[in-house]
Amino acid sequence: MITPQNGIFAQGTHAHYFLELDIRNIAPERVLKSFRRFRAPDVSAGGINFVLAFGSDFWSSICGANENFQEPAGLTPFSEIHGAGGKHVPAQQHDAWIWINGSTPDVAFDHARAAWLSVRDVATLATELACFVYRDSRDLTGFIDGTANPEPLDAPNVALIPTGLPGGGGSHVLVMRWVHDLDAFHAQPVPDQERVFGRKKPDSIELDSDQMPANAHIARVQVMDGGSELEIYRRSVPYGTVAEHGLYFVAFSADRTRFDRMLARIFGNSEDGLRDHLTDFSRPVSGAYYFAPSLTALRELEAEVG
Repeated sequence: MITPQNGIFAQGTHAHYFLELDIRNIAPERVLKSFRRFRAPDVSAGGINFVLAFGSDFWSSICGANENFQEPAGLTPFSEIHGAGGKHVPAQQHDAWIWINGSTPDVAFDHARAAWLSVRDVATLATELACFVYRDSRDLTGFIDGTANPEPLDAPNVALIPTGLPGGGGSHVLVMRWVHDLDAFHAQPVPDQERVFGRKKPDSIELDSDQMPANAHIARVQVMDGGSELEIYRRSVPYGTVAEHGLYFVAFSADRTRFDRMLARIFGNSEDGLRDHLTDFSRPVSGAYYFAPSLTALRELEAEVG
């Protein structure tokens, strides 16, 4: 039986810390020996949770050196996006991504620092970001985030590559940092804000179809295929200071191409040419793809490198 990384689905934590690393020009086996020191707990409820993911170049090198591992379909770095209206998503691809979350900021920080100390002999720190849960899981715009997420029992079917396929039990990860213009957004009357999102602000109830703008956020991020929605599993959290703030967007999927199709719809590169109205109030400043192997695969790698 393949066990996924439990932290992908862990709920109830309020402090989050994210690290992105670039791996030095070192043999993959030595890198893995250092990453062995970074251990996720077997049980991820009520305490600290870890998720470890790798960029396509490093994971491809692992698969190439270990015949028991196959690259998941669609494994690729993030490519910059040039969208309609001059909107742009820069690619900020790194080699490894670590997500740590816990009950309080001090707990998350201590574990983030320990994780960094465990791998700094083989990697350089590219980015770090502390994030938090805002009110009742709202974005800083005041709208509830992740309303359309699959139910907990269905989330693994959405997020995890099926057992039997290359990378089974693992997950493709999309990471983007968005900077909000809250002054501009909050200057709008609430009904106009609701038309940007496509939902009511107090309770997140979706607007009626005759009131839903075609460029509303929820209309653009919903990807349909043959009458069925191609879902992703969102775990985004707000971040920032009073000077710069926004959303650290994190999503998991069994199929990376779902991200591509969603991003094309957001930035006006799909067939209808429409762009998500939310991009008039929030701009992406980074984008990266990672692969989060199953916990089973990580343990097998540990055994191989000794």
